[in-house]
Amino acid sequence: MRNFGRTLLAAAMLSALALTPRPAAAVDLTMYYPVAVGGPVTKVIDDMVARFEKENADIKVTAVYAGNYTDTMTKAMTAMKGGQPPQLSVLLSTDVFTLMDENAIVPMDGLVDDKAWFKEFYPAFMANGQIDGKTWSIPFQRSTIVLYWNKDAFKEAGLDPEKPPANWDEMASMAAKLVKKDASGNVTRWGIEIPTTGYAYWMLQALAIENGQKLMNEPGTEVYLTAPKTVAALDYWVDLSRKEAVMPKGSIDWATLRTDFLEGKTAMMWHTTGNLTAVKDGAKFNFGVAMLPAKERRGSPTGGGSFYIFKSATPEQQKAAVKFIKWMTAPERAAEWSIKTGYVAVSPAAYKTPTMEAYAKSFPQATVARDQLEFAVPELSVHENGRIYKFVGDAVQAAVTGTQSPKDALAGAQQQADRVLRAYK
Repeated sequence: MRNFGRTLLAAAMLSALALTPRPAAAVDLTMYYPVAVGGPVTKVIDDMVARFEKENADIKVTAVYAGNYTDTMTKAMTAMKGGQPPQLSVLLSTDVFTLMDENAIVPMDGLVDDKAWFKEFYPAFMANGQIDGKTWSIPFQRSTIVLYWNKDAFKEAGLDPEKPPANWDEMASMAAKLVKKDASGNVTRWGIEIPTTGYAYWMLQALAIENGQKLMNEPGTEVYLTAPKTVAALDYWVDLSRKEAVMPKGSIDWATLRTDFLEGKTAMMWHTTGNLTAVKDGAKFNFGVAMLPAKERRGSPTGGGSFYIFKSATPEQQKAAVKFIKWMTAPERAAEWSIKTGYVAVSPAAYKTPTMEAYAKSFPQATVARDQLEFAVPELSVHENGRIYKFVGDAVQAAVTGTQSPKDALAGAQQQADRVLRAYK
């Protein structure tokens, strides 16, 4: 009888265990992530991911740092075609047409209950990702191009250290005063440097916008490289080195330009605001940050990366990816990310957090790129984006190295782009 009682007790315990809810198995997410600027970006992301996982024990996120934006896009596409794509990725906001053409991503609209969320972000950052009435990406690592200037060098050259150039003519004339040479006549400090490698299309677009010329149409099927104002923009860029002699001749490397500025080899530079914190931490001189100078108008293309969710992810993974993206872009985290990197916080609410308000008060340079959004336009984005960027980059290289005139170089790029884009019209 005693044994029968024990058997009943054991059966009851097993039954109770069976009815006890068990924790769901963790949803695994792989995220491809680009590292395109200096500073401890990977450490910041790793820390944010760890905190998200602590708050969401049912989701595991593995960040794969895949190189620059181009490398990350290539690896994501290769993984997709190999049957092992990531579930989400931060890729250029301008990769949207290519990702759509590859049937790689899903729009966010069907994954989000409250579409009002989309309106929390700056419209300038949403512009690249909203096509045909659908939202294909959410901004995160976003930027504009800004002008950095060395205030100590300005003072030494007899210029007002608190007054950056407001237009193209001022930039050229100030740069001339900032050029410094040694006793042998060798330049030891240039007046201005604009990078010609890495993201040459981005810099050309900024100059074209300032000259009153847009570079592409909204459907992503045309580029306007031979428009007179685009050619004039590249002429001005080349003249800074070949006519005005205020910038080095030939290529100026994106990856080393920040070092040139920090080492005093150039008094001004055009670069992403994503380098702001690295410059702040590395500068041994007083520096300022300004909106880009105007010709016909002020302006910068937006830049940087946005979150995409891949079509091959399971419904559970897509739902978990949305939860992660919402967490990462919440005002408090957006403010934290901006402070730790220099990228623009992606929502107005982030700038109203106590942390960001205090930071902006102590370091007003942190709000320049945000304020420039008023004059910003969507970054160059068309079908076959990678190929078009290469055509434009090659044209810029040909012009700055003197192997072709700006007009001829851009004509060649336009011809190549027309041939590629014809299939999408």
